[in-house]
Amino acid sequence: MAHLRKDEQRQNRKRAYFRGRTAETLASAYLRCKGYHIVARGYRKPFGEIDIIARRNNLLIAVEVKSRHQMQAALYAVSTKQKYRINKALEAFVMERPRFSDFTLRMDVLLFTSFLRLPRHIENAW
Repeated sequence: MAHLRKDEQRQNRKRAYFRGRTAETLASAYLRCKGYHIVARGYRKPFGEIDIIARRNNLLIAVEVKSRHQMQAALYAVSTKQKYRINKALEAFVMERPRFSDFTLRMDVLLFTSFLRLPRHIENAW
């Protein structure tokens, strides 16, 4: 029986991973439609990760994408620790790419509750 539970857990993780990657792909397309240019996706550092880095004019945006079945759960899915890690990762991104050093930085969140609806875009989330 324990083996079935591990298989079930593995399947749940796979589904969550696929749902998250799908949400990030749709979020990128949504942002492009809103006039943003996608600079990077899945930017990782040992101290943090950013789902999408986008720019529009002189604005550089770290976008955290969350997909949950309920909006309330999606709204509370970004923890204080995660916000800190995203901020540090965006600072590292700018330091690696000096051409963005004069850009205004912003943190946004895109929330999906269904892939059949447009996401909720919270600009300047923190």
